[in-house]
Amino acid sequence: MNTSISLPPSRLPRVGTTIFSTMSQLAADTGALNLSQGFPDFDGPQALKDRVSHYLNQGHNQYAPMPGVPALREAIAHKVQTLYGYHADPDHEVTVTSGATEGIFAAIAACVRPGDEVIVFDPAYDCYEPAITLNGGITHHLPLQPPHFTIDWQQLADLLHRQPRLVIVNNPHNPTGAVLTQQDLNQLADLLAETPTLLLGDEVYEHIVFDGRPHLSLLSHPALAARSIVVSSFGKTYHTTGWKVGYVVAPQALSAEVRKVHQYLTFSTSTPFQWALADFMNQHPEHHTQLPHFYQAKRDHFCDLLRNSHFNLTPTQGTYFQLLDYHAISDQLDTEMALRLTREIGVAAIPISVFYAEPPRDLHYLRLCFAKSEATLSQAAERLCHLSPAG
Repeated sequence: MNTSISLPPSRLPRVGTTIFSTMSQLAADTGALNLSQGFPDFDGPQALKDRVSHYLNQGHNQYAPMPGVPALREAIAHKVQTLYGYHADPDHEVTVTSGATEGIFAAIAACVRPGDEVIVFDPAYDCYEPAITLNGGITHHLPLQPPHFTIDWQQLADLLHRQPRLVIVNNPHNPTGAVLTQQDLNQLADLLAETPTLLLGDEVYEHIVFDGRPHLSLLSHPALAARSIVVSSFGKTYHTTGWKVGYVVAPQALSAEVRKVHQYLTFSTSTPFQWALADFMNQHPEHHTQLPHFYQAKRDHFCDLLRNSHFNLTPTQGTYFQLLDYHAISDQLDTEMALRLTREIGVAAIPISVFYAEPPRDLHYLRLCFAKSEATLSQAAERLCHLSPAG
């Protein structure tokens, strides 16, 4: 007897496969250099991997405590105090998550109720709105202002009159690489001062900021820290994105709500990785302080290699992504241009229009990842320099 199955309506009817998976698969299918998805093509520190092996072989292979291994939470709290002057109680204000994406989802689920409004800045990283939608929230998209992708403060002030539940601040910003200044934080604090609105800080590239700029975490501004949930990523800092270990720092009342969600998403995160990260943070605190120099050298090398190309570019302020403006080469849509680069010259990139609710008509930017070996960057740049204007 045949039984028909009736599926419920999709809760995410407009969501398909992410652009990252799509472009990475196309790169694999065509043999293109994959500068699309944001992961290094080199490995993490050997000393860190050795500590993972140590804990694997010493029997640390069962569930970690739900909020995270205490030693790792203490190391995170120490780093936050040292860098940002924020005293986080490791027992009540630091939570280890299975990647930053889980931390972001847990934070949104903890804060957003049906009908609540949330502000995101376009181009917005693509995991925000699905999490908002799944929790019954309404997303308001506020476009950043090119070419430097700055916040339109008047537009934000107008939206804040609606008293949204949450504003999501991505700093350093993916995909544009824009970095907030102290004036930006002060302006944000002034606008929020008389509102109940909370902040979610996506700061996964906190240690990848260039040209002597400091990373100004929401935690570094007392008025903002009091209403902020800040998420970061060990994968970005230690070149180990596949480990999927992140963390959340927030005042105790907010952390308690995040943990309520976290315990039913993943409960806990890989135990040997947590112990290894705690050891490495304590033994090698210089790693994250040297990371800006490490990635700035790659940025500068990549930009220098593209100096004689037909792309226009301004060296990115942060993250390990570089935007290329191709308007002098083609008037194609960026989605078409990304496919063309992958198929014709063998370099996969990400079109940034997919991160907008309503992309600007004159958007001609592609995002390329320079967290790659010198050989990969040289080969990619050589191919990109061969691309000439049509006609």
